Amino acid sequence: MSTTTRSALGPADLVGTADAVHAAESRLRAAACARIACAPVRELLGEADQESAYAVQSLGIARRVAEGARIVGRKIGLTSPVVQAQFGVATPDYGVLLDDMVADDRQPLGLGGFIRPRVEAEVAFVLGRDLESPTTHVADVIRATEFVLPAIEVVDSRIAGWDIRITDTIADNASSGAVVLGTTPRGLDGLDLTRVGMRLDHEGAPVSTGAGSACLGSPVIAVAWLARAVARHGRPLRAGEVVLSGALGPMVDAAPGVFHARLDGLGEVRTEFTGSTATTTDGGAA
Repeated sequence: MSTTTRSALGPADLVGTADAVHAAESRLRAAACARIACAPVRELLGEADQESAYAVQSLGIARRVAEGARIVGRKIGLTSPVVQAQFGVATPDYGVLLDDMVADDRQPLGLGGFIRPRVEAEVAFVLGRDLESPTTHVADVIRATEFVLPAIEVVDSRIAGWDIRITDTIADNASSGAVVLGTTPRGLDGLDLTRVGMRLDHEGAPVSTGAGSACLGSPVIAVAWLARAVARHGRPLRAGEVVLSGALGPMVDAAPGVFHARLDGLGEVRTEFTGSTATTTDGGAA
């Protein structure tokens, strides 16, 4: 295809092509660098082509790694049946965690580093063994888990106004932003993650509550799903990786001040947001 022909093509002509994958990754990368939200990439990829969306995600992660970032784990999204129905899908999705996305308990986060961040609480798994099989089940996950931690995930979208469908969020690394990890490890022995209750406060007032059963029935089930999915894509979970298993309750908008998550039997984790969010495409605060 000549340069002249390519430049004359519109989004509808690119759907499903290698050019579409590169165009979508470039759009998302520009939005991330400028912290200015962009138009949905589903106009380039289509609304249902998850394989192309994961190709965009992989290309973006490869670029970050080439620039010096290090892969430290994975995250699961769309674990809630309500959210799955919103996107018209029947399965979760996943993204990749990089070292510069991970913050320590009580570490402040500047809102200016995001576009339109939201906050949710979940269980983070730290693996002691690889999970390489595309038939991984919950017993494998339990054996492979070294310990779990309470976590606050900051989800963010490079797409303007969170106007996203499944291909948008997959391509955008499952709408990843950052993760704040607690510091007290807890083994799984005697711990029923299905029954773990969660309360998320902002400035001392509750803003979200939930339980482990909201996460595909159990966070362990969610991690087993992830292990199978990434193994089929040739990128199995490795020992030492951190896995965010999915939200235990509704996500809420990030705002200045302290967010404090308490997970029954796992402890607590908190972070403080400072400053203000980046500017959106319409010139207003996100």
